[in-house]
Amino acid sequence: QVQLVESGGGLVQSGGSLRLSCAAAPGQSLLYYAVAWFRQAPGKEREGVSCISVSAYIKSYSDSVKGRFTISRDSAKNTVYLQMNSLKPEDTAVYYCAASSVCSEVLDPSAFSSWGQGTQVSVSS
Repeated sequence: QVQLVESGGGLVQSGGSLRLSCAAAPGQSLLYYAVAWFRQAPGKEREGVSCISVSAYIKSYSDSVKGRFTISRDSAKNTVYLQMNSLKPEDTAVYYCAASSVCSEVLDPSAFSSWGQGTQVSVSS
């Protein structure tokens, strides 16, 4: 398993942007992992947001973020990013990155064995 560290969360006004980062712990590599972003709002189930395959050829998004969020990976920096634009108050949640072998069509948290600690994103109206 790979250890993951998220960063980049914060408080932003509605319509604003944030970029989340998911990095492997020092000495570890994301090179052979598909990486997904999930989010969990208070009182709600964890929701799959986006996933990027090992090759970066496959990128998937939930309907709720499609057209606003962009996932990417930088192999040289061993990091996966989630660029979030046009943020809405309903995007407020703790965002987690997770690693697995593939991006499944439906992002099921149980299919991901490695998780970061989460980073809070808060969007004010």
